[in-house]
Formats: sequence, C-alpha cells, structure tokens
Amino acid sequence: MNLLTRVEEFILLAIWSLGDNAYSLAIQKKISEISEEKWSLGTIYAPLERLEKRGLLTNRMTDPTPERGGRQRRIYTITPEGIDLLMKTRKVEQSMWAIVSKYTERA
Repeated sequence: MNLLTRVEEFILLAIWSLGDNAYSLAIQKKISEISEEKWSLGTIYAPLERLEKRGLLTNRMTDPTPERGGRQRRIYTITPEGIDLLMKTRKVEQSMWAIVSKYTERA
C-alpha cells in the first residue's frame, strides 16, 4: 500500500492550505504553529523532494523580489494525485480510529 507518512501528510496539507504562498519557510512555520512543535527546515526538505518525485506536488520559481535581495522563491503546489492520496490516507486513518474507538468506549 502506498499511503503517506505522517510527515508527508502534514507537508501536503500545509502546502494545500497555503496556496500560492507555499514556500519552504511558510510550510515549516505552518506545521510548527499547528503542531505546537518546532520543525526545522531540514525536516521538510527530504519529504518535499520525495513527494515531488512521486508526482504528488510540483514547484515553480517566483520572479526575484527586492525584499529577498533579488532572490527567487520556490513555490510548491499539490497535484490532483496528491489530493487523492491525502483523501485515501484520511479515509484509512478514520477507519483505523473507528476500530480503536470501539475498544476505548469499553474502558
């Protein structure tokens, strides 16, 4: 089965939620803010590359901006395949939690 890891899931969800503002630092900040855990940029680079190789996201470079000293920014976009796999992962997780909740209700 080809489900997402938790890190991959968080990264794709962050990219989807950020829209046209989904660059590495914004992704890292979004995940850190929501999870209330510090995520380093290094933590997201390898999964970003993996997700791109799997065809679950794409990237494009922006025009250079004066506030970045003339540097470009790499913007990530989730693909339809990425959205489909997110939905499949969510469905599997919900099914697994439903099974476990039957046991926690007895306790």
